[in-house]
Amino acid sequence: MEQKGGVGGQWLYDPSTDAGNPLGVAGVHSSIYASLRINFPRITSGFSDFPFYPTINNGGGGDGRRYPGHGEILRYIRDFCDAFGLMDAVRLNTRVVHVSLAPRSDGDGDGSMRWTVRSCATAEQGEAEEATAEELFDAVVVAVGQFTQPRILSINGMDNCNESGKDLALEIGEVAMEVHISVRSMDDGAIGLGMRKAMSRHHNLHLHSQIDCLHEDGRVVFADGSGVVADAVIYCTGYDFSFPFLDTGGLVTVDDNHVGPLFEHTFPPALAPSLSFVGIPNKVVTPLFYEVQARWVAQVLSGRRSPPSPEEMTRSTEEYHRAREVAGVPKRRSHDIFDLEYCDEFGEKHCGFPRLEEWKKELLWSAFTRLRDNDRESFRDGDDYHDSELVRPGGLALAGMAHRRRR
Repeated sequence: MEQKGGVGGQWLYDPSTDAGNPLGVAGVHSSIYASLRINFPRITSGFSDFPFYPTINNGGGGDGRRYPGHGEILRYIRDFCDAFGLMDAVRLNTRVVHVSLAPRSDGDGDGSMRWTVRSCATAEQGEAEEATAEELFDAVVVAVGQFTQPRILSINGMDNCNESGKDLALEIGEVAMEVHISVRSMDDGAIGLGMRKAMSRHHNLHLHSQIDCLHEDGRVVFADGSGVVADAVIYCTGYDFSFPFLDTGGLVTVDDNHVGPLFEHTFPPALAPSLSFVGIPNKVVTPLFYEVQARWVAQVLSGRRSPPSPEEMTRSTEEYHRAREVAGVPKRRSHDIFDLEYCDEFGEKHCGFPRLEEWKKELLWSAFTRLRDNDRESFRDGDDYHDSELVRPGGLALAGMAHRRRR
């Protein structure tokens, strides 16, 4: 069930701006901005059975860069859906209003859970939404909720500026008289050498410690006592998980951006396998990791693979998060993975998914190093960073190996 008139989710770019309360729930479905480009090469950014080739090779007039813009991602998703006939299983213009466990009846002899799902047809411009429909399903997969609720932190608890915030600061600097960037930590680990290199060339970009307070007259005072007068404050602090339509009776909650309890970030022990989540983990190889999650869920729901017992899932989940807590990982980072070995083991263990090729891992680490250490404005570009002619059907692995040898 997709609430918009086309597939793509976040990649379905909407040039409109949020109306009403700009700090409330996002009124615009997508958080994508016009100039956004991906941070990792297209070679590593596709599904396992549908390589992310440049559409320009097919006469599509697409974006052949190794780090393409968001429009190329949307074209890839649409091509993927067309290639596998997925649109037959997608209900467009359908907004899910409420999901809850259905009351058990005498006919439920197998003891399985079922879910009541209420949805409505989304309104066209100026039209009212159609009446709500109610249906009964054996299982629900939640694959939304990551980029709907902006994370508006108290000023004293402001977190680090995220990657998009760094890109936006550089872009806004081209038209604004001054751009002042406030971060929680001034060390290179938080800012990144690449961002410092880019800032060194722009006299109108200024770095500050976190904001201490905002004044009604426009003054912004920082923790070190310095201050500026600002015309606007832009929160680049990310999003919080939000599932306002989902009623689990408290069996799944969101606390400080931790969704849980979820066994392996996917199944809530008390409701598995009839309820699952795909797309919760951050800092993983996307969309590949989400494909692995989806394959696991599909195998479990089809009976080809059995999940552990609820008790075992609960114990494993508690141990995982206890270890993260001991390691000093904040609760809000519970779903941050950033571990290619974990991703490989996840796929092997849960659905027999092959490990990521070593040359792709090397390419990912190389891209991450460029993102962290190279000039923020140019890390995506280079003499050999145009894949229109380099990547062709049948030559994907060769292109990747050639890239590895050159570097």
